[in-house]
Amino acid sequence: MLFDRIFQKKLAAIENEMAAKYYRETEIMYNKMRAWRHDYRHHIQAMKAHSVKGEYGDIDKYLDMLDDDLTNVETVVKTGNKMADAILNSKLTLASEKKIKVKAEAKIPVSLTINELDLCIIIGNLIDNAIDACCELPEENRLIRLYMEMKGNFLYLSLINTAKGSKKRSFISTKGDGHGFGLRRIDNIVKKYGGYIKRASEDESFSTELMLPQ
Repeated sequence: MLFDRIFQKKLAAIENEMAAKYYRETEIMYNKMRAWRHDYRHHIQAMKAHSVKGEYGDIDKYLDMLDDDLTNVETVVKTGNKMADAILNSKLTLASEKKIKVKAEAKIPVSLTINELDLCIIIGNLIDNAIDACCELPEENRLIRLYMEMKGNFLYLSLINTAKGSKKRSFISTKGDGHGFGLRRIDNIVKKYGGYIKRASEDESFSTELMLPQ
């Protein structure tokens, strides 16, 4: 009984830490987007001023600057589900900043029976692990491919990422208790909802497929 109480206390602490981390990342991304939209009119006025003076070279420089700035806040996917949009775009934007090529397609109904925290834990941990694996590779070999959709009454998620080495990789992360615990939390959440999960390790890639009841 004592062990169970200690385990549950540790579980709650890690869950709270994960939730706080994911919400912070999401808040940062959306603050960037709101700031960019707020400054939009100022950008237009600045370019008009350059145009009136015939400073077309300065306009080109300004557009290049805006293009770089917008890349940092660009929405990667729009699923239709606000919480999924928040965590997916936060994590995939982080992946892009780490020079990881991202291919993502996701369509999710507006309402799910899955608890929002559970959804954050699943998506956040999967993409975090994929980012870690990709960062061990040269930039030209980094790739994350994400696909989410409804299959009947189940939410289907497939994530494939490139990974270092040709040997079979362990399914349990070696990067500390938090990472390994995160994978176990994914398994526990899938089990809680009566879902299905499959992991596979191929030459230079790692994949996860899971299905959760809507």
